[in-house]
Amino acid sequence: MDLATGIGLIFGSIIVIALILMGGDLGTFVDSHAAIVIFGGSAAATLIRFPLSSMMHGLPLGAKYAFTMRRMTQLELVDEIARLAEVARKAGPLGLEKEEVEDPFLAKGVRYVADGYDAAFIRDAMERERETFFMHLDEGQKIYRAIGDCAPAFGMVGTLIGMVQMFANMSDPSKLGPYMAIALLATLYGAVLANLVCLPIADKLQVKLHDEETNRTLIIDGVLMIRESNGSQAQTWRSCRRSRLVRDFR
Repeated sequence: MDLATGIGLIFGSIIVIALILMGGDLGTFVDSHAAIVIFGGSAAATLIRFPLSSMMHGLPLGAKYAFTMRRMTQLELVDEIARLAEVARKAGPLGLEKEEVEDPFLAKGVRYVADGYDAAFIRDAMERERETFFMHLDEGQKIYRAIGDCAPAFGMVGTLIGMVQMFANMSDPSKLGPYMAIALLATLYGAVLANLVCLPIADKLQVKLHDEETNRTLIIDGVLMIRESNGSQAQTWRSCRRSRLVRDFR
């Protein structure tokens, strides 16, 4: 699990709630009209911007990868691929069937090799899956960014609605407070939703998209190397990849 995402959301929520409680009652900051303006308006605008199929794929995948950490680092992937290549060299492709592989994408590639598929089929199938995954993850970060962009705008819409209602009822002082609450809380909800939730998640997904692009390209090259592997090729590939990754990390 990516603890940074969870810790950030919890810590940010604690700060907001603590500031509220320091100056009043939490119930004062709960308003259904403001919530409808922000969440309903943001959802409607996002539905207009994106196809429903993109939202069905992008939102859950984005939420999943915002809170999950990759199981294996790039250096660990290099070592694992080199190990599998050595197994294939000694025991043949069928020897890979008994090997447990932690990374799901790498495991699928190893199954292709064990089942005897040719290199062209393996490359085409894995590249298609990689591009589909990137497309859905990119949709996710765009959707969260879109919600983050429009939430403050709908906060302003809620503020304007509240102000209009307040000025239209100046003769009735009992209505001024609720309408002013709508005006101010809509802005607050929009700012919190955008800056604490949606925009940070969109940025996190953008970072993970670049990481997954590197990792999955590495896996495809490694699986093809396993398919055609011999001992010296595996060791040379491992040394080159490890030195390149170490240089990039520095």
